[in-house]
Amino acid sequence: MGVVALVTWMSTAGGGLYLLAVWLIEYDREFQTAARTRLPVPVISAHAVLAVTGLVIWSAYLFTDSDLLAWAALAVLGVVVTLGLTMAVRWLRVIQESAPGAAARPAGLSPATAAGAGFLPGPGLAQARREAAQAAIVPPERNFPVPVVILHGLLAVTTVTLVALTVLRGG
Repeated sequence: MGVVALVTWMSTAGGGLYLLAVWLIEYDREFQTAARTRLPVPVISAHAVLAVTGLVIWSAYLFTDSDLLAWAALAVLGVVVTLGLTMAVRWLRVIQESAPGAAARPAGLSPATAAGAGFLPGPGLAQARREAAQAAIVPPERNFPVPVVILHGLLAVTTVTLVALTVLRGG
């Protein structure tokens, strides 16, 4: 069961890295003055670093069969889950705030290209154009593909369950 937990953990990490890549592509510090992210950089960073740390500890446990490493991996996973749930709740708020008919920045248009294409307000733009540009600005996490977020969450639940069962059964 420990090896299956490792595989699900690695799959979860793959989905998480994909979401992190989307967030990093869409995140721009200057752009964030218009549409602030609801996912603070320290929370995302801690979630990713601790998840990878836990994965390394779990791998070490599988090689050494040390109960201490198994419990350490489970403890780290508990913190990762807490951070992940925090981000999920904040992401859901972003999704709920987006009205179905609201104007959004065209798909695939990064903040940098949005600025170049005239979607961001500038000093010489008319008021109507500024308002239209403001409506096109969304937080970076708004661009997360919903199926990937759901799959990441389901894999995370599976991983936590398998790790907990393995640790509680004593290997």
